[in-house]
Order: sequence, then structure tokens, then C-alpha cells
Amino acid sequence: MMDALSALHGRVSCPRLIEPAPKGETLRNIQKAAFRAADHARMRPWRFLMLEGDSKNKLGELFIKAASSKSEELTDKQKQRIASKPLRAPMIMIVIASLKQNPKVPDIEQIISAGATAQNMITAAYAQGVGAIWRTGDIAYDQIVMDGLGLSENEQIVGFLYL
Repeated sequence: MMDALSALHGRVSCPRLIEPAPKGETLRNIQKAAFRAADHARMRPWRFLMLEGDSKNKLGELFIKAASSKSEELTDKQKQRIASKPLRAPMIMIVIASLKQNPKVPDIEQIISAGATAQNMITAAYAQGVGAIWRTGDIAYDQIVMDGLGLSENEQIVGFLYL
């Protein structure tokens, strides 16, 4: 495992990811890094959904549903392309800002804190030789996707971490 400065200075996004997904101690290290993110008042205003296997296919179906709501008719090829997006990595960690009422910690600080968890996780992945990329795009802000993932009104997607 590399030292912190090497990981911070050398980390790059890896759009081409292959099996295996991180497991065991490697995955625990990635998850533990999230909990060391800057967090005003130690609120932990975040949560994560970890998807592997068939769950990624279901996410692809949800992406199609969202895209279909914005388009008159998607071709089979377009549907296939959209459905395959979550299959570009063995694992996806969905980072969710879960905002809490606190007069001393505004929503923006909580969202930034959730973003810091994502950054910590992709840096921890890189430090252990695991490829990662942080993806968003319109799909991350789509209400159909957020509802389909069970987000509440006080939650929003910060990013899809492909690992």
C-alpha cells in the first residue's frame, strides 16, 4: 500500500475497470476512509449503496426508465447502451448526501462532506491498486433514479463510484 501523499499526488480516474471488485480488507479500507472525511459536528450526513451483480442490472433498468421519461421513444440500441452503463465496473458505490437539520451546519457543508467521503474512497482505492472513477451526469440528479433507489426528500446523489 502506498503512502498518503503518493496516493493524493498520483491518483487518476480509471474509466476501464475489470473484475474483481474490491473485497475483504481492501474493501474495508475503502469504506473506513469514507468515515475519516471532514464532517462538521460529526453528523455523518451521508449513506452509501453498494451494488454488485444483478443489482447493477436493476440500476441499468432504472436508468432506462429515467431516460424514457425524457424521450419520446428510445431505440433498442439506446436502451442497451443506457442499461450497460452500470456494467462498466464490478462494483458501484452510490454516495448519498443525507441532510440533517442543524442550525450550525448548513446543507452545503453536509453535501461537501458527503463529497469528501467519495474522494476519500477513490483515493483509498487507488492507494491499494484498485481502479476507480467518480461518475455523475444528469442521471445522478434525476428524480426517477432517486426515487427508485429509495432516497428520501432530504437526500441527493453525490456520485456513482465505479470500482
